[in-house]
Amino acid sequence: MRSGSVGERSSGPFLPSGARRYVLDSNALVGLFEDRAVIAEKVEQLLRDALLRELPLLMSAVNWGDVFYTEWRYRGEAKARDAEVKVRELPIAFIGVDQDRATRAAALQQKHNLGYADAFAAELAIERGAWLVTADPEFSRVGKTLSLYPLPRHEK
Repeated sequence: MRSGSVGERSSGPFLPSGARRYVLDSNALVGLFEDRAVIAEKVEQLLRDALLRELPLLMSAVNWGDVFYTEWRYRGEAKARDAEVKVRELPIAFIGVDQDRATRAAALQQKHNLGYADAFAAELAIERGAWLVTADPEFSRVGKTLSLYPLPRHEK
């Protein structure tokens, strides 16, 4: 299963019984690409499960942009381009942004003092009833409307 285009691609409105959806925050994918021990292991397991279940992980196109930017800024353009090629081979569906999604994300950003890209990750997870895969503790501010799949913080 492949997903590389920035658009809404999902397995349909009905999930297999007991299936859990996951949304990747930017730091989950950065942790994978930078091979950060525990983060990479957990994200790799989620990717394997997504392949087995034929149910891709989800990520906002805004968060993908944040990953690409982070890779370029800290590891150089070549590593960012490598990440772009690699992500096309992963079972991740990139969800585009329209005015309604942007408005909902902006409301979360304002209400919970989230970063811009973080608001899109939270909005997508809430809208899809999915677990947000993240190492960022700021998401706990959102409360019970957002289910978190916590990853360990990366110490620089």
